[in-house]
Parts: sequence; structure tokens; C-alpha cells
Amino acid sequence: MRRRRSHRSRPSAGRPDRRGKAVTPDWELVRGEFPSLRAWTFLNTATFGQIPRRGVEAITNHFAHRDETACSAFLTWFDDHDRLREKLARLFTATPDDVAFIPNAATALALLGTGLDWQPGDEIITLENEFPNQIYAPAHLSRRGVIVHELPFDQVLDRLNPRTRLVALSTVNYSTGFRAPLDELCRECARRNIITFLDGTQSAGALRFDFTHTAPDLFAVNAYKWMLAPNGAGFMLVHPRLRERLQPLTIGWRSHHGWRNVDHLHHGAPEFKSSAEKYEGGMLPSSALYALEASVELMLELTPEAIETRVLSLAAAARHLLARLGAEPLPDSGSPVIAAALPGRDASAVARDLKQHKVLVSARHNRLRVSTHFYNNEADLDRLAAALSM
Repeated sequence: MRRRRSHRSRPSAGRPDRRGKAVTPDWELVRGEFPSLRAWTFLNTATFGQIPRRGVEAITNHFAHRDETACSAFLTWFDDHDRLREKLARLFTATPDDVAFIPNAATALALLGTGLDWQPGDEIITLENEFPNQIYAPAHLSRRGVIVHELPFDQVLDRLNPRTRLVALSTVNYSTGFRAPLDELCRECARRNIITFLDGTQSAGALRFDFTHTAPDLFAVNAYKWMLAPNGAGFMLVHPRLRERLQPLTIGWRSHHGWRNVDHLHHGAPEFKSSAEKYEGGMLPSSALYALEASVELMLELTPEAIETRVLSLAAAARHLLARLGAEPLPDSGSPVIAAALPGRDASAVARDLKQHKVLVSARHNRLRVSTHFYNNEADLDRLAAALSM
């Protein structure tokens, strides 16, 4: 699809200049991409990310293109989404063949639940206080005799054994903000032929992630948070070693490698591609994916390195601010999610009160949860401090 480009000035990138020196992004110009930040002090990306102007433009352009062509050029939408695969591969150091689009991270867990040959006595390890996806989906397999262990992270490696089939955890915990050290765990699991599932929803778009280096079997992301996309725009990166053994959950008209020949769709039995695209099955949420592509383009312009530096600097400032005001932040693990107890105060009530002052945070397990993205600034933290002091 040929997209109309806005003539509005774009944020300066964090890529090297002609002399090879990295250019620091103009973060205030970047902030201008997000109109909601004019009215709100938004420190709640761990719940929902804000969609940049260019993402809204991409959706508008897509629907204009539908009208202009009466959807007669729908196959070109898939060409455009293949371009998004390439950009996601660049952002996460993967290959386009690793990328599949999914509506949410729970779909990826469902794929593991149905696409593997589970046997009674097989074991799954997940973490204590995980997001419900990583608890409910493994627990559902208990009816087939699968045993689920919920452990502290520091006990996971010692608990691996010949019956362990899957280790499932979040890269950053939704409630505590704990950022798991993943490289050693993924290496050891690969050595033992244990599948590793990482839910990257609370880190992708804020923290760097090298899929080739860390090499989990499956990295799934619901993109409506830190990836700054609409609901329904999710993706997963599937390692080749898992693609060889994991059967698709959804079998549809795109399950045959010759699906683009829409004049003659009946090809007999499905013949799957070797790429992760085989897990998609049918039509894709194009409008949401065009918006996701716009956000990915922004992140590539800014560079993952500059984004992570910005995010963690703001997170450190938020943690210091909360401690100065008498809150008790959980230990810093290099995360964009800061969880802090408020002695003598109800965190949910505090979050509701802050909302009345146009300051958006959230509460989880009676801790105030503050989450900083690259579009935030120090003035946001000052307004948070002022509202908390009222």
C-alpha cells in the first residue's frame, strides 16, 4: 500500500551522524508525536501505551486506500506486512522468517499448549506472581497430567530436570517490575532441549532485546503497551529449532505455501512454510499492523540503545522521587516498571486520586506502579511529586 507521508517535522534520530557520532534524539520533539501528553501526566505505559500521530495516520491512510481500491488490492497488504516483519527483525536482531503476527501473547501460549505432544508427568516451570497468562495456560494442561511449578526466579535453574518440557516467564514482571536475567537460563534450557517461552510484553519497545543472542524458543509480545500499537497488533519470534516441532494452532487458507494464488485456493492438504508465518492461518488485522509499523519505524529512528538509556534514566529518577516522598520502591533490576509500597496508604485509592489530578499511574497488589517510556520527561515526574504531596 502506498502510504501518504506527513510533511510534519519528524523527531531527530539517535543514529550516527556523518562523522559516526551518535546523535541524541530531540526528546521534546518526540513527545510532540503523542497528543494525549498535552492534557495528561501519563506514567502508565505498563497498562497501555500511547499511539503516536504517525500510527493514527497509518490507520487513516489504510482505510482511505481501502475506499480508493474497494479492497481490490488486498494482497498488497500482505506485502506491506512482510515489510513490517523485516523491521521487527531489525529491531530485535532476528530474521523475518522468525516473525509471526498474533492478536495477543496468550495466543502464543495456546499454541504451545496445543502444538506439542504433552505427556503425563511432563513439567512446566513458571515464576511466582507471574502475569495470569503464564499461570492459567500451563495450569490448563494439568488435566493431561502435566505438573506446573511456580517458583522464585533464583530457584528455576536448580529445578530443571529430565521431565521439564517448558519454562515460561515474563521478561519484566507486570506487577513488581522485576527484570529477569535471561541469557544463562535460555542457554541452559537449550542445552537440555527444554523450551523457553518469554513474554516480552512489558519490555519490548523499551528495553533492548537480541533474539539471536538470548535465543529463547519463543518470544511473544502484545504490542499495545511499550510497542505503542493498537489492541490486536501482537507478534512472536519463533526460533527455527521450535518451528521444526511446533504444530500450528490455526489451520486456514494461508496454511498452504501457495496461498497467494487466490484464483485457485484448493491445493489439497496444507503444505506449511518453514517460516513462522505458518502460524498465522488467515487474514491479519491490517489497520493495527500499519500502526505498529509506524511505531517500529519511530523506534528504529531513535535506536533501541537511545530508547533504553532514556527509559532507564527516567525510571531511576522516578524511583528516587518515590523514595524521597516516603514510598518504598522494590529493588532496582534495570526495569521501566517501578513498584512502590506506600506505608499507611491504599495504593488503589492513591492511583484514583492521582487520576483526578490528570496524573495516570496504576496500582498492583497494593503497590503504586509507575512506568516511564521515552515520551516522558522530568516535568512529568515533577507533576507526579506535586500530586502525591497534596
